[in-house]
Amino acid sequence: QVQLVESGGGLVQPGGSLRLSCAASGGDFSFLTMAWSRQAPGKQREWVGFITSDGTTNYAEFVKGRFTISRDNAKSTVYLQMNSLKFEDTAVYYCHSGARWGQGTQVTVSS
Repeated sequence: QVQLVESGGGLVQPGGSLRLSCAASGGDFSFLTMAWSRQAPGKQREWVGFITSDGTTNYAEFVKGRFTISRDNAKSTVYLQMNSLKFEDTAVYYCHSGARWGQGTQVTVSS
């Protein structure tokens, strides 16, 4: 079964950038569609975007033009590059594929 481990979260100032990583193991990563979602305090989890096995991406409107999802199949890793971060991007970010979810990584945008 696929296991997912996120990393790269932290504290960043508004307007700053952060890159999250999600390392997969236990499955054939190159065939997987990988997605990112997030959950802010007191709010429901929301979908951020995904990348298919052939590299096609799609994003939620609120991150378009700021966030980019990429993948490195040789490293079985998917990335979430976040630029122009806003206070409202503060959340726990999760990578997932099908029913498999990582444990999440905290991103805090604060001055």
